[in-house]
Order: sequence, then C-alpha cells, then structure tokens
Amino acid sequence: QVQLVESGGGLVQAGDSQRLSCAASGRTSSTYTTGWFQQAPGKEREVVSGIRSYDARTYYADSVEGRFTISRDNAKNTVYLLMNSLKTEDTAVYSCAETNHVLTTYLAVSRSQAYNYWGQGTQVTVSS
Repeated sequence: QVQLVESGGGLVQAGDSQRLSCAASGRTSSTYTTGWFQQAPGKEREVVSGIRSYDARTYYADSVEGRFTISRDNAKNTVYLLMNSLKTEDTAVYSCAETNHVLTTYLAVSRSQAYNYWGQGTQVTVSS
C-alpha cells in the first residue's frame, strides 16, 4: 500500500514561489506515474502536472505551463512541484496521487480515476 504525504503549503503573496513535496512510502513498483491535482473551493479537482517514473516525462496543464515545474528525487522517494509566479487563482488544496501504471498521454494523466493512491492534500493560499 503506497502512502503519500504532501507538505509545503501555506500562505503566500501573488508573484511569490512555493515548493510542494510529495513523499511516498510503501511503494513496491519501480514504474509509476505521479500527478499533482488542485481543487479550489466550489470547483472540480483538476490536474496540474504529472511525471513518469522511468523516463521523467512531464505533463502540465495549460494554466501552469511555464510557471510550475514538477520533478522527482528517486533517492528520497519524493516528487516536487515548484510553483513560480503564483496567482490568486492558484489558491487551492493541492494533492498528489500515484498509479502503478505508466500513463502515456496528458489526457490519461489528467484523469483522477487513473490514480490508485492519494495524499491528504495541502492548502496553498495566494493573497493579492
């Protein structure tokens, strides 16, 4: 059973940067895909970014392309989401998720149903 724990959320000002971490434990497979999702109040959960384990292929939503960077540290079993030039509309609960499948398209990465394991989420609030 994979367990995911997010950290790094908090209150920041518009234009600031923040890095979220997703630490995994209990993983038994070396091939997996990790996604970061955001859910703003009153809105559906949406994918922000994803990364594949074996080749570090990355995927980004249009809304964050060029501002957010996803990366991984295999030695630490951790996936990071570096968020630059934050906007007030980035305010949301951010959750990481993982699947044992290697997802090969953005559409697949964006589907929350594709993921087996979820973290508890971390709140990011961007003030103006």
